[in-house]
Amino acid sequence: MTTVPSLTFAFEIRAEVSPSLHIGHGDGERTEFTPITGGSVRGPRLNGTVLAGGGDWSDTRGSVCALEARYLIRADDGAVIDIVNRGYYHEDADSPALREGDLQVAEAGVYFRTAPVFRTDAPAHLWLARTVFVGLAREEDGHIVIRCYSLD
Repeated sequence: MTTVPSLTFAFEIRAEVSPSLHIGHGDGERTEFTPITGGSVRGPRLNGTVLAGGGDWSDTRGSVCALEARYLIRADDGAVIDIVNRGYYHEDADSPALREGDLQVAEAGVYFRTAPVFRTDAPAHLWLARTVFVGLAREEDGHIVIRCYSLD
């Protein structure tokens, strides 16, 4: 019998962002920084606040944007959790719209996927640092929204 991995919804990050800052560009490349100014984390496995002060560095080459965000989350119990979230954004006609019930979690024609990695020594949240996650991201109401699923 063959078993394939499955994804389980863990929580959704709603990061508030400021306008991007242009850093530079080379031949065919543009580098920008987008400050993260706050936000929330809600879901069945984690609830908390996105702390201001982090940000997302992006390198766009052609039509593909490579992303690397680093910021902190304060869980509702006070624990601080570090997140490094790498991924890609590009428009792609083959990317399907993805829905979870009535909620659209990914827009058709847009590939916006991430792989968040967490660090903490808080006993209640060590599972984050021992689990592989997949993030489906979208822009919504001035936020970057990342729906995080654990890979089971």
